Parts: sequence; C-alpha cells; structure tokens
Amino acid sequence: MNKETHRFKIGSFECVSVSDGTHVYAPPVFPPPAGFLFVNAPRQRLEQALLEHNLQLENWVEWVSPFICLTVNTGEHRVLVDTGANGLGPNTGRLLQNLKTEGIAPEDIDTVILTHGHPDHLGGNTDAEGKPVYANARYVIWRDEWDFWMSEQAELKLDEHSREVLLGYALKNLPPIQSQLSLVDHETEVLPGIQAIAAPGHTPGHMALAISSEGEQLLCVSDTVLHPIHLEEPDWYAAVDLDPGQVEATRRRILAKAATEKALVLAFHFPFPGLGHVVQNGKEWQWQPVETTS
Repeated sequence: MNKETHRFKIGSFECVSVSDGTHVYAPPVFPPPAGFLFVNAPRQRLEQALLEHNLQLENWVEWVSPFICLTVNTGEHRVLVDTGANGLGPNTGRLLQNLKTEGIAPEDIDTVILTHGHPDHLGGNTDAEGKPVYANARYVIWRDEWDFWMSEQAELKLDEHSREVLLGYALKNLPPIQSQLSLVDHETEVLPGIQAIAAPGHTPGHMALAISSEGEQLLCVSDTVLHPIHLEEPDWYAAVDLDPGQVEATRRRILAKAATEKALVLAFHFPFPGLGHVVQNGKEWQWQPVETTS
C-alpha cells in the first residue's frame, strides 16, 4: 500500500484516502498531547486510557497527526472532501502531489466539500496567488460555518492563542471561493449518494458525510473525533472543540449511527488511511481499524 494514498470502494463509488501529510502538535505552540486532546479528563482515568493505547502520560510529548482527505468518483461526479493544510507546517500540503499520483488533476474535481473552516481542512482551497485551486468545482460548506468565519463571531469566540492562525487561514481561503459556493443549512443530499450530516460542536457548522452506494456506506466523520480514545470517552473534549457539550452530543449520535449501521468510517486525524469501524463496547465504543496490506 502506498502510505499516502489508499484506494477502496463503496458500492460502485471509487474512493481514495489521500494524505495531505502530517503535523506535529507539541509544546511550545500547543499544550502536551494529553492536555490538548483530553482537556477535561480525570488524571487517573486518563493515565489508564493512555496505557491501553501504549502511551504514557509523562512521556507523550508530541502528537503527530495525519491529515486525510478523500476523493470519491461516483461515475458522474469527482468529489474532494477537504483540501488539506497547505503551508501550515513543513510536512503538510502534499494533497495535490498525491492526487497527481492517483491520476487526478485539480480540474477533474467538480465538487469540493469542506467539512469545516479549520486550516487543515481548507488550507488547500487557494494557490499562491489567492486563486481557487479547483477552478471547475462547486464548493460546499454548512451555512453556519461560513457565517461564523465570515462575520465577527470567530474573532469574538476564538481564544487569543489560536485566533490569528485560524482566522488568517479562513480569510485567505474562503472569500476567493465565494462565487463557486453552495451553502447547506439542513441535512440533505449534496450529490446523489452523498448526504450532508449536521455535526456541530467542534465548530458551529462542522459537517459529517454519509456516502452510500449499492447498500454500502462510508461515514466521513471529519473532526467529530480526533483520537480513538474519544470513542471510549466521548465526553473528553479537545482544546480546539468550540462547544464541548455539543461535541459530546454530536459524537454520541454519530458514533451510534456508525455502530448500528455497521458503516465504514473515515476519521481525518486517525492513523492513515483513517478507515475503520465503530464497535459498541458497553455504553461507549471502540475503534477497529481496517486491515491494509503494505
């Protein structure tokens, strides 16, 4: 398996997990990983949960997170979900090269779905000249998300530490696509077989996707969960979750859907290719990654 692209099928839809690279979350820019990902976790339970994932609290000094975008060829449409984090760090911005490896050019994409407005999900919208990279595409984003970043809401609600980077990326990468933009404000089919699902909390208009073909389903959960431990402890929120209470409610609804419907799941920040299943474990869940051949 190419470590940066992974082909799979959902019914007749041809899908590819595509890496945009990785980013290191560590001090001094970010809190230590456990404090960043699990802000409200009780220490004793946190230590136990980490040990179950072969991590030690005191020794876990950096989180190297994958950024995983998705392409879907439905036969009629060529869809890209999220555009990566071009320029965020030295190991990001690999999406275009990896698409090229798969024989996909930017002009082939006719629909770009942005799950939310964080830098790692929309940083590849525009090129060095500020022009849309996917010139032939309709861009889709949730209306509440667009309104949040394009109004004073973001400046008022974001903490000072993250405001400059987050707003900077949004203001660089959202206005240039406005003429190509479609806003969704309720759960609806974006395209035949691709359903937008409200998943607020991480950001106000955070969106998940249910991709269905011939009785098979892929649930693209984006940042509903950032780490497999969030399935086991859905009330533990991350420093970048804007509304922790809403995050937990969204997680429980979407994880229950994934487990009940036995959907294949794609999680943006999980180990590449980000694919697996959500398995019920008592009142909570566990992550079961797909087996891939190298």
